[in-house]
Amino acid sequence: MFQQLITHNSLKDWSYALLAASAFMLLLSALRWLVLRQLKRIAKDTGNVADDFLVDVLSATRILLVTTIGLYLGTHFLTLPSALGKVVDRIFVTALILQAGFWAGRSLLFWLRQHFAQGEPEDAGARAMSLALLSFLGQLVIWALVLLLALDNLGINVTALSASLGIGGIAVALAAQNILGDLFASLSIAIDKPFVIGDFIILGTEMGTVEHVGLKTTRLRSLSGEQIILSNIDLLKSRIHNYKRMQERRAVFAVGVMYDTPADQLEMIPKLIEQAVTAQDQARFERAHFKSFGAYSLDFEAVFYVLQPDYNVFMNVQQAINLQLVRSFAAQGIAFAFPTQTLHLHDAAAMAKARSAASESA
Repeated sequence: MFQQLITHNSLKDWSYALLAASAFMLLLSALRWLVLRQLKRIAKDTGNVADDFLVDVLSATRILLVTTIGLYLGTHFLTLPSALGKVVDRIFVTALILQAGFWAGRSLLFWLRQHFAQGEPEDAGARAMSLALLSFLGQLVIWALVLLLALDNLGINVTALSASLGIGGIAVALAAQNILGDLFASLSIAIDKPFVIGDFIILGTEMGTVEHVGLKTTRLRSLSGEQIILSNIDLLKSRIHNYKRMQERRAVFAVGVMYDTPADQLEMIPKLIEQAVTAQDQARFERAHFKSFGAYSLDFEAVFYVLQPDYNVFMNVQQAINLQLVRSFAAQGIAFAFPTQTLHLHDAAAMAKARSAASESA
């Protein structure tokens, strides 16, 4: 076949073929560059999505297509054996199918980005997670179709191949149960959305901000800076505390005072705590009570709500309350308790005298 290709074509034919292929490749490359340049210029001046779509899709044109078209047109200046001509036609169509796959994939990504760009700012994490998952699934479907079309164009019996893959797929599924379990877990996360990118979650001893939700793993950024990688299926089996969805933060704190504090001052302490809490704009007071008699202190417990879930806001409010209590207690002469122990010492001689007096009286 190749010997016929060489013998049936002169050097002049080969020269014409190479010149034609080179000319077509240069012409198509220049045409692509000019069209993209003009479309980008138009897209800058208009708010229309259509021109942005054309720029994005045409940018996905690969050099493979330009080269294949140039070489295919160049072969028309040669005398090809029938068998080789069929091979060239199939290669050309396969290249068109692959390029169509690139265009379809880029079109899908453009549509998804435009669709998920709309919405409330607080839903940005959920949209990013859905975008990543749908992009992958869409690309998977597109390239599966491209593969089937390319194989069918090359003369491979796709029906028989699909049947054999169906039988082998059962064995593959049994061997990859964990991977498939993580895949379906990622779908559950995307649909049910127990958390989204940007949420701060706690799972047992692990905690961090969600950075990425993949097909097999989810990645968290811990408070100390390292990345925590969790399997999706193990993650869904855990109890998840999502602090990003907290509407307000409930806070409980205790105050201990000395045992020798008079009762009238003890009665003042809940009121002082309430005043300290209500003085904060971001706090709502709930209660304050004399809770218990501690080992070395009289213990009071207070509960309040911080109106924002942010932890830094909570710490700022708690600090302001603590400082106010220090000032209020000092003004009223109330002393905070600290760990102390009282030792009672007895005179040995006095104790012996008391025992003897008790025995004489008996």
